[in-house]
Amino acid sequence: QVQLVESGGGLVQAGGSLRLSCAASRLTFSDYAMGWFRQAPGKERELVSAISKGGSNIYSPDFVKGRFTISRDNANNAVYLQMNSLKPEDTAVYYCAATPTTYSSGSYLPIRSDDYVHWGQGTQVTVSS
Repeated sequence: QVQLVESGGGLVQAGGSLRLSCAASRLTFSDYAMGWFRQAPGKERELVSAISKGGSNIYSPDFVKGRFTISRDNANNAVYLQMNSLKPEDTAVYYCAATPTTYSSGSYLPIRSDDYVHWGQGTQVTVSS
């Protein structure tokens, strides 16, 4: 059973920074595309950023471009989300997700939540104004 464990969430003031980490186990990490999603109360889950299995392809929606950076460490089975210039509207539960892309090219990058097979439990991020 693939396991994804997020950490690094918390309470921060607007304009502050947080770094989320996701530790993955029981998988061949370098075969998996990884994504960070978030869900605020009453809203649908949305993609924050995704990174291909080798790290060569990254996607981030416009609302986080220039503020959030995704990265991965295949040697240590971890993916990170550096979040800067946080805004109150970034308040949500943040989830790490993984999906196998073993037989796909290194640049293949799923960006829909339905494309992801494994999910962590989530970590709460609260940004105060």
